[in-house]
Amino acid sequence: MWFIAYFFGYLSRYTRLSSFNVLFFIIELKIRREFNMCKFDVNDYKNMICLLDTCIDDYLYLIDIKNDTYFISPHAMKRFKIPSYEFSNPIEVHKQFVFYKDYDGLVLDLNKLIKKEKEFHSLNYRWLDQKNLPIWINCRGRAICDEDGNVNYIIGCVNEIGKSQMADNASGLLRENTLRNLILPLKENYSQGFILRLGIDHFKLINEKFGLKYGDYILKETAKCLRKHLAKHQHLYKVVGDEYIIIDLESRQEEAICLFNNIRNEISQFIESINYNVYFTISAGILLFEDYPTSSYNTMMKWSEFALNKAKKEGKNRYYVYNEADYQVALRKTELTKILHKAVKDNFEGFEVYFQPIIDVNKLVFYSMESLLRFHCDEFGTVSPGEFIPLLEESNLIIPVGKWVLEKSLQALVELKDLCPHILVHVNLSYVQVLKSQALDDIIDIINQYQVEKNRLVIELTESGFVKSDEYFSRFCKKIKDRGILLAIDDFGTGYSNFHYIYKLNPDYIKIDRQLMKNALTNEYENILLSYIIDMIHGVEGKICIEGIEKKDELNRILKMNPDYIQGFYYSRPCSLAKLKEKIRRNFVLFCE
Repeated sequence: MWFIAYFFGYLSRYTRLSSFNVLFFIIELKIRREFNMCKFDVNDYKNMICLLDTCIDDYLYLIDIKNDTYFISPHAMKRFKIPSYEFSNPIEVHKQFVFYKDYDGLVLDLNKLIKKEKEFHSLNYRWLDQKNLPIWINCRGRAICDEDGNVNYIIGCVNEIGKSQMADNASGLLRENTLRNLILPLKENYSQGFILRLGIDHFKLINEKFGLKYGDYILKETAKCLRKHLAKHQHLYKVVGDEYIIIDLESRQEEAICLFNNIRNEISQFIESINYNVYFTISAGILLFEDYPTSSYNTMMKWSEFALNKAKKEGKNRYYVYNEADYQVALRKTELTKILHKAVKDNFEGFEVYFQPIIDVNKLVFYSMESLLRFHCDEFGTVSPGEFIPLLEESNLIIPVGKWVLEKSLQALVELKDLCPHILVHVNLSYVQVLKSQALDDIIDIINQYQVEKNRLVIELTESGFVKSDEYFSRFCKKIKDRGILLAIDDFGTGYSNFHYIYKLNPDYIKIDRQLMKNALTNEYENILLSYIIDMIHGVEGKICIEGIEKKDELNRILKMNPDYIQGFYYSRPCSLAKLKEKIRRNFVLFCE
């Protein structure tokens, strides 16, 4: 009897036989060989459940109908709110750990089994865990009857429906549960080694194009490529989706990088062997045990996932070695994004619109101003626009924030009506707003709301946006100009410059980036180039604004190139509307016509 329990306990753990089938087979075998039905000993089966307790993940149970008692695998108490592994009045006590919405359905199904209205109990419902959270389980059971045909016992098995499997069928590899058991003791026993976490780049596209069955084939073949380069001391596991983990407890960073390169080459050979029917690459994150010897399993998994994602974000088909500083930057981004969400929800709390004057250098007057967004929060203080604006774009928060900036900008024109009735305002529009919102409708609605002349609004678009969607942007810009709104190309000269856009869009203003301006002041070739750009823009009746002028010397040298407008710290730093009003009053002759 001990041998049978041990043998089937072993099988259930390593072949994943159903725990219920194991138990019922043993019961039937014991009944046939040792007992006749009328001499059934319930204690013998309780002992059997205890014997199997450490051998299987599921929970075996026995309900004694006659004596009104319940017995379950003792390790169930660690997971669920079960008062004891053996208790009386089971129907009533089940109220303590069965989710309240599922209790009546359970009682109904068990009563049908006891009344022999059905032969088998199988029900999906919820138990409460130790944190009082509902966990989905599947409960199965069979009735054991006495010689008169009355149900005396219900014997069965409970298993968690959502619990991870031990192995992955597509790749043929062990899964994360087994990996956890290997890593947990590492902090006590190992001071070297690494985690190499690999992921197939664009695997979702493979599934979408070729189907899930072919995707499983790629997972299996990728696993083969990985296995070919494993040393005896290295362990391979399949984790979520298209990701694999290799554990090495002996080697160092150089070996991890070498292993990745070998795997990458092996995958290239596989792709070649199937005549490039499909093409994919692989990326990897590397985490070194020696750098983080006391970290928990969950922390190491989190860091390895970050490392893999970092490799993918940096271009894919490469590796990235985990770096704590980069991780802290990512955490800051996550936290700041959360703060930005809350700020938008709280009526844009922490956001402020500053204004920087743009000077007509021919008349020396305050001609226009650019709206510039600022953000401050208690957690991080004043945050640079270079940090928070990309986060607004990534999260699409730039859509409501951009609309709010436009409202504040036109509201400022109204407030400055008495001081400077003819000035213009430049408002930056993100490519996200253009592509993902009704930006043009919003612009027209806000213009009408504040009753501002359309030709006093200049929409600034950065060149980089055109690269993302050339034709769409071209149509959008044409609609802007058709409605009498002015158009500017911002940051001209930052790396995307294309004179073709000037021809297609016919912008009213070209704003020269500070870096191009600085280069022109220190390099004769770029000086000549900038002069030609200015002359060309003037030739098509456009206007040039030079950004970033900070010193008198820079201004004097740039003025020789005949720009139309100057913007920079030399005249004014970005400031609040109240501060701008003070500047206008103090320098009325300089700033206003």
